[in-house]
Amino acid sequence: MPHVSPQPSRPVRVLFVCLGNICRSPSAEGLFRHYVASQGAEGDYEIDSAGLIAHHEGELPDGRMRAHAARRGYSLESRSRPITYEDFFHFDYIIGMDEANRERLLELAPTEELARKVSLLPEWSERSPRDHVPDPYYGGAEGFEHVLDLLEICLPDLYEKTRPTA
Repeated sequence: MPHVSPQPSRPVRVLFVCLGNICRSPSAEGLFRHYVASQGAEGDYEIDSAGLIAHHEGELPDGRMRAHAARRGYSLESRSRPITYEDFFHFDYIIGMDEANRERLLELAPTEELARKVSLLPEWSERSPRDHVPDPYYGGAEGFEHVLDLLEICLPDLYEKTRPTA
């Protein structure tokens, strides 16, 4: 898991990444925003999500994912975008959802130093029952619920391990 010491004068910058940026990474973004806000730390973080492909660029998250998240009190409103070269310089943490995401992110990283920003979300939590966040896109309702369950387990630990210390 990468360790970055963000500059105290700016927020901690976290980017969540999955393949299309319509299910897992926008859910991680939305749930992490919600959790950070519940901790009163909105000003301490810059949170975004991106995809490894641009196929869904400009789209809202998958309607099924938004519906399942809404039932739990979360709002997913980001628009899909592809990851950019500049993201590797801008963000402190670039967090993939599965091993294929990580491998592609490592290939895209401009330098070895910037590649050290790449991790998988479950690596941030000793409590995670999985080593990846599975893609629910082609499955049923239980897949979307499982993704939300995993995010609710991992994201508080991500917050604890990345939050700025006074």
